[in-house]
Amino acid sequence: MEIKIKKAPLKNRKTKPTDETKLGFGKVFTDHFFNVKYKEGKGWYEPVIEPYRKLQLDPTAMCLHYAQEIFEGLKAYRGQDGAIYLFRPQENIKRMNSSAERLCMPTIDENLFMEAMKKLIILEKDWIPRGVGTSMYIRPTMIATEAALGVHPANEYLFFIVVGPVGAYYASGFAPTKMFVSEEYSRAVRGGIGHIKAAGNYAASLYASKIATGMGYTQVLWLDSSEKRYVEEVGTSNIFFVIGDELVTPHLGGSILPGVTRNSVIKLAKHLGIKVVERQISIDEVIAASKNGSLKESFASGTAAVVSPVGHIHFRGKEYAINGGKTGALAEKLYNEILQIQYGLKDDPFGWRVKILDGKKTAKK
Repeated sequence: MEIKIKKAPLKNRKTKPTDETKLGFGKVFTDHFFNVKYKEGKGWYEPVIEPYRKLQLDPTAMCLHYAQEIFEGLKAYRGQDGAIYLFRPQENIKRMNSSAERLCMPTIDENLFMEAMKKLIILEKDWIPRGVGTSMYIRPTMIATEAALGVHPANEYLFFIVVGPVGAYYASGFAPTKMFVSEEYSRAVRGGIGHIKAAGNYAASLYASKIATGMGYTQVLWLDSSEKRYVEEVGTSNIFFVIGDELVTPHLGGSILPGVTRNSVIKLAKHLGIKVVERQISIDEVIAASKNGSLKESFASGTAAVVSPVGHIHFRGKEYAINGGKTGALAEKLYNEILQIQYGLKDDPFGWRVKILDGKKTAKK
């Protein structure tokens, strides 16, 4: 399908941010967005990049009632040479289609998905900030739009992509975070939808997250729903522990999101000669390792923050410091290595970096 491009009139375009240190995350969006419609029996139709606008939905649109909504998150980076890069976009595309299949939603052609992202990013290239640590966030989303009540898969959908410049995900930047372990609430269950990027998973996490932030903690560290014993993931990230000479992370058992950054950390760590173990790890083991000194550091991984060191864990009324509450050497190394690959500052031995526009074409604003 040919993607039509309808450009916003110059007089209607937004003022671009001038201070990259105040970008924040997810607050600013560009002048255009991509969207394409789907109807059962017709397939996907009318792909277009058009001026950013509000969506119009019927009050009975099924996404509003039965939570058929999925999304992805990835970034575009401006290299020092001015070139624009994506980081493993094919993995996000595959994961979104896996999410669609799980929620009985239509998959989208991978080539159309990639072409839409590239065209939208290139059209909005002047919005991509230039500082290392800043980027353009990309949010592909699919929602059920059929106007009907009754629990069944919808027959109509909308897939759209919005983009916007972002700075650090956490206001503190690359600094140790504090995690609150929740035993009372669960994020997801095995056999459910915890392994896909569905909006409902995030709604389920909000209440415990509110409790945690009210106590001064950055995120919730979730445990399994059955025994409330085994560590699963953080609210927006996967979790890693350096115990002894091993990098340990919970294995994917159906209730944990298979993070693209998680996979990148595992492959990079192995490439660096570090022993990586994917297995069940109980919160009791983590606390015991903290007490006996074998827990050397911990960090979370995700698209938004890349690698985020964990300095403290709160469990059953007591706070445990990790590495003296300081950023660990491995977390810092992995963070820097991934960033350098993303921004084109070093060789990419894995083939993760995808250049979508040469620097010579981006030099002129």
